[in-house]
Amino acid sequence: MTRPRSGRAGRRTFGVLAASALMLPVMLSASQVPAASADPAPVPAAPAQPAQKPYMGWSSWSLESTKHPDVSPSGEAWLTEKNVVQQADILAAKFKQHGYDHVNLDAGWLGSFDQYARPVVDAAKFPHGMKYIADYVHGKGLKLGSYLAVGLDIKAYNGGNSPIFGTTACHTRDLVYPDLRQTSGWDDQSYQINFATPCAQAYIQSEADLLASWGVDFLKLDGVGPGSFRGGAQYDNTADVQAWSAALKKTGRPIEFILSWSLSHQRMDVWKPNADGWRIDTDVECYCDTLVTWNNSVKGRWNDVVQYIPDAGPGNWNNLDSLDVGSGKMDGITEAERQSYMTLWAIESAPLYLGDDLTRLDDYGVKLLTNDEVIAVDQAGVPAKPVSQTSDQQVWYARNADGSYTVALFNLGSAPAKVTADFGDFGLTGTARARDLWSHQELGPQNGSFSATLPVHGSKLLRLTPVNPTQIPAPGVVHGTASTPSSISLDWDGSGSRATGYDVFSGGRKVASTAGTSVTVNGLKPSTSYGFTVVARDRFGRGSAPSAAVSYVTPAAGGPVVYEAEAGSPGGGANVSDCTCSGGKKVGNIGGSGLLTVNNIKADKEGTYLVRLGYVDGDTSRSAVVTVNGSSFKLPVPGTNDSDWSTARTITVPVYLMAGNNQVIFGNPSESSFDVDQITV
Repeated sequence: MTRPRSGRAGRRTFGVLAASALMLPVMLSASQVPAASADPAPVPAAPAQPAQKPYMGWSSWSLESTKHPDVSPSGEAWLTEKNVVQQADILAAKFKQHGYDHVNLDAGWLGSFDQYARPVVDAAKFPHGMKYIADYVHGKGLKLGSYLAVGLDIKAYNGGNSPIFGTTACHTRDLVYPDLRQTSGWDDQSYQINFATPCAQAYIQSEADLLASWGVDFLKLDGVGPGSFRGGAQYDNTADVQAWSAALKKTGRPIEFILSWSLSHQRMDVWKPNADGWRIDTDVECYCDTLVTWNNSVKGRWNDVVQYIPDAGPGNWNNLDSLDVGSGKMDGITEAERQSYMTLWAIESAPLYLGDDLTRLDDYGVKLLTNDEVIAVDQAGVPAKPVSQTSDQQVWYARNADGSYTVALFNLGSAPAKVTADFGDFGLTGTARARDLWSHQELGPQNGSFSATLPVHGSKLLRLTPVNPTQIPAPGVVHGTASTPSSISLDWDGSGSRATGYDVFSGGRKVASTAGTSVTVNGLKPSTSYGFTVVARDRFGRGSAPSAAVSYVTPAAGGPVVYEAEAGSPGGGANVSDCTCSGGKKVGNIGGSGLLTVNNIKADKEGTYLVRLGYVDGDTSRSAVVTVNGSSFKLPVPGTNDSDWSTARTITVPVYLMAGNNQVIFGNPSESSFDVDQITV
């Protein structure tokens, strides 16, 4: 649960309690506080470690967030013991055999807090308590997931007078800062915990022990910053994450730990060693009369996940949110969109957790959700990368351990279109056998490429197996990362564990060697075009086929040259504003009618230049349509997810320039773009 990108807030609230219970400040009867006044019984540790593969299951929030008329009661009132048991029964009977084994309760189960400021299950909605639910799903071979928001809930504070369980001198007043500063992704939700006091860790441990005593197998901690579109010291919850990680481990129960929502990629140094996964984006739900819509906010995932791809692997998974593809009547998207939705989740090895009402699935939805070949792609844990995102017709790929390739073709455009996968782009040489994983059909040998005409927002998912596999695959997606008048820097996707080094060639001669997957080629001439290929080598000196070639022009002598955005021509509502960036100024409000035009960008020689773009994006990933001398391409950039609209970042963009003066226009007719600081050529 998060704040939707549309601005309609999906807030975490308390369930309705009986009137007599509402009159009590924090003290509740023993029947309402399962295991609250006793030390939770120790739980023996299981040998398996959580999150070795992306988890699969069902989660409640999509049904809690929707206004669909078939969901009654609506909102968090839907989350009841009866409804959870019903969903668990169907999950166990029809989906567990395909790997779906989590039953995750999102916001809505919490009723109040006990005398120790620990959560209490809403007894009106869950009359038998949380341990009963855990025992029930465990009895069906399933796991139970739970939910809490970051910080000290304001309603748990109790004037600062509640003692902390297991301590003799700690109270809730000892957990917080003197000014009672608030934190989390919502207003009026939580006080920020001061982890400089040992009382803070004791409190988190008391909550973790309570969850473990109930039999919880999974915890989603929500509203975490930096992220959740919040930043700064007040919304820095890195200490909370570290405290929860330590506390969950100390319980002795293997509890998978997930962070939400829109976690800032800037703090992967904390997220990766302390959590098993993180949401990379806002809610996928639309908070409307369906579960989702394509525009709000399924389609954004294709851009938003990219900067997180290198971070995914066993024990650390990129979470793209609920998978709402099971019911055409409720989901709000077309069949083609439903397939593309699940295809992206699968190729990214994202957790697959269903958000639909499992009593209302249609045949097409069940067919999607139980396709074991597609599920196997997800569970293999090898996230795919895009070859290019400069258009709506995209190819994503992953090289598998057995030498095959998982390749997805997407048409994200508004009209049917042909999409072509050029095998050389991702290091596959020669002929490959193609299998369509959605249709379970062998498509025969394909020589060097594969093309398909796809419907609007359609997709195709393939496994490509080389007919004559080589000892070492060719490097994939070679691209430039920087340039000077005398050098060009390159990066590429490696050729696997057998490759011990790489040689870079230009004009038929070796110009650089490296043991890694990046290199700077020096000794070049200004204003000169150079073509490059990369060859991988093993420890015996055997080489791969050359990579696909790339070509770049070095900057002119005395370059590169900086063009400040504020010196350009903003129009249509775009405007100059202050920032912590070059010259202290940027151009923002680009998008819709807002445009930034930069004229007279000079190039001595025609060709592709590695342009360094300075930009500001406090969102997850905004895009611009960049028009260079009349030709346009799409440019998504990685954002910070923390609403920092002042600090500039840089990205290298290959741009084809004509000799002489060039014009570059930044815009986006359909949505807001990032702000522009400067262009360096």
